[in-house]
Amino acid sequence: MDRELAMEIVRVTEAAALASAQWMGRGLKIEADDAATTAMRTMFDSVTMKGTVVIGEGELDEAPMLYIGEELGSGNGPEVDIAVDPLEGTNIVAKGHPNAMAVIAVADRGTLLHAPDMYMEKLVVGPEAAGLVRLTDPIEKTIDIVAKMNNKRVRDVTVIIQERERHEELVTRIQNKGARVKLFGDGDVGASIVTALPRTGIDLFVGTGGAPEGVISAAAIKALGGDMQARLVPMNDEEYKRCQEMGLEDPTTLLMLSDLVKGDDAIFAATGVSTGELLEGVRFLGGDLVETDTIVMRAKTGTVRYIKAHHRLNKKPHLVMPENT
Repeated sequence: MDRELAMEIVRVTEAAALASAQWMGRGLKIEADDAATTAMRTMFDSVTMKGTVVIGEGELDEAPMLYIGEELGSGNGPEVDIAVDPLEGTNIVAKGHPNAMAVIAVADRGTLLHAPDMYMEKLVVGPEAAGLVRLTDPIEKTIDIVAKMNNKRVRDVTVIIQERERHEELVTRIQNKGARVKLFGDGDVGASIVTALPRTGIDLFVGTGGAPEGVISAAAIKALGGDMQARLVPMNDEEYKRCQEMGLEDPTTLLMLSDLVKGDDAIFAATGVSTGELLEGVRFLGGDLVETDTIVMRAKTGTVRYIKAHHRLNKKPHLVMPENT
C-alpha cells in the first residue's frame, strides 16, 4: 500500500467524527451514526484506492451501514480491504459518554478476516507479552505471564473488560487473583488498543464483544507490536452456517493475530468523537472552529502518529448537521 494512503484515511475518520459530534448528547443514536456514515462515504470518494468493504457496521443495532461488498475510493490506486465503524459508540454519543470514535482499518486485498457481525471472544496484550499468552489458558495464568513480562506485581496489573453480565464470573476471578479491573461500557476497539500503549497503564484486555470490532482492533494491535487472539461465538445454527459461508470452515477455531490480519501491512486510523482513554473528543472552539484528535498507524513501518487538526465547519458542506442548531 502507498504510505500516502494513511493520511488520506485520516481525512475520512476526521469527517465522520466531525459529523457525529454534532449529535453529542441529543439522545439520537441513529441520527449520529447516519451522519458519520454519510460523511465517511462521501470522503472515501476522494481517496486514491480500489477499496472493498469486508467489515461494515450497523447490523446488530439496525443502524445505517457501509455494507459488506460496497466499493469505496476513486477506483484508482491499490486494491484494499476496508473494515469500518463510522461511529464506534452510537449509544455513547447519544448519551454524551466518553470513548466514542470513528475508526477504519485498511489492508491489502484479501488480508482482513471477513468476520460476520456476531460475538467474538478476545484476548489482547501489549508487545512485552506478545506470543506468550493464549486465549484458552485460565485467566489466572495469563495474568501471571503479563505481570512478569510487564515487570509488575500482580496487584498492579490492570485488566480492562466490558461491563456486561456475561463477564461477571470472569471479573470475580480476576479480582480474586489480585489484579485490578477497569470496566468500560461501550466501545471495545479503543479499550483493546490501550493495552499496547504503555502510557495508559492497562495491561490486558479480555472478554466477549463484537467480531467486526475485533478485526478492526487487530489492525492496530499489529501496528503496535502487540498480540491478539480471538474465537467466534456463534449463538445459533444460522450464525454457525453464516461463518462457514464466509470461509470459516470451523467457526470456533482459535484465531491468531495473523489470521485476523494476514500479511505484514495494515493501516489503522481513529478520530475521537468524545474524550476517552485513547483520544480526546471533538472540541468546539467557538464560531465555526473545531479541533479533532486522531491516531494513525501502519504495521509495515510501526509508525504511530497523533494528529491534532483545526477545521472550519462552514467550509465542510458535506457534513450532516442537526436541525434547529
